[in-house]
Amino acid sequence: MDIQLKVRRQNPEGGQTPHWSEYTLDVPDHYTLLDALIQVREEVDETLSLRCSCRSHICGSCGMRINGHAGLACKTKIRELPRQITVEPMGNLPVIKDLIVDLEPFWNKLYSIDPFLKPAGDPPEREYVVPPETMLHLDGVINCIMCGACVSDCESLSVNPLFIGPTALAKEYRFVMDPRDAADRERLQQMNGPGGVWDCTHCYQCVEVCPKDVAPMERIMAMRRIMMDLGMQNHNGARRANAFVDLVGEYGRLDETRLLMRSLSGFGELLTYSKVGWRSLWKGKLPPIRPHRLASAATIRRIFERTRRQRPRRFKLYEAQQEGVKA
Repeated sequence: MDIQLKVRRQNPEGGQTPHWSEYTLDVPDHYTLLDALIQVREEVDETLSLRCSCRSHICGSCGMRINGHAGLACKTKIRELPRQITVEPMGNLPVIKDLIVDLEPFWNKLYSIDPFLKPAGDPPEREYVVPPETMLHLDGVINCIMCGACVSDCESLSVNPLFIGPTALAKEYRFVMDPRDAADRERLQQMNGPGGVWDCTHCYQCVEVCPKDVAPMERIMAMRRIMMDLGMQNHNGARRANAFVDLVGEYGRLDETRLLMRSLSGFGELLTYSKVGWRSLWKGKLPPIRPHRLASAATIRRIFERTRRQRPRRFKLYEAQQEGVKA
């Protein structure tokens, strides 16, 4: 099978600027992308640098961008790709050389959430006996192999380096929902601030590229619901979520002008958006001051009222977990 690899190369330490190297190979049908890259390094260009270890999509070492999206080279089969393959280092992380990135920022964000259990008491009064069925909902998030694929393609991190990132937030969910951890409210309060769960923009990239189906964004949304049910609503994100529901229930559609006003903490903060408002007005993009009401608004309002009477499933699960360990 003939393929053409286009690899993004650079060596910041050696002063080498980013450039592309192209390699034409004849590889067996069963090859993975990692096999092909190793063949390039061993037979064609020994200067090519990449990181790998287990070759069984367990360690997460060979994460890179493949045709524009993050993935594991050892899990990506050549026969499932087009004959022209573009390979780049992972995004949102500094490049050390070629396809090797510096994972220190990734680990620093993970360490910032205290990724270990914090049981009540030091030491706990007794051993925690947790029935296996109470941990089944954590199977997905526990499967995380720390490959960094979600961080690589996270749109929020690309514009806001202070965002803690999908890997750390998914791991935080793992401890919040673990009945043996006694610091759940403390963890949630920490994630309710700048760089926390409200900085996620729902781009779904972390869900799309995760090789282990951890679905970090779903964990982030679950923590948002838990926070709001616990009364942690002193944040623009929480105010926006409430305003979104209220406005759609009232008008049958979203009123973007009122959404902004209700999301902010006061008039002073509203003034900081005045420049955006003037630019929107100048470009003809300012939403109507008085939104159109829909004929079906009453039906939508009934749907919203019925939904409000039902407590979120994730919060019920959270309460059950906390009560289960106290029994």
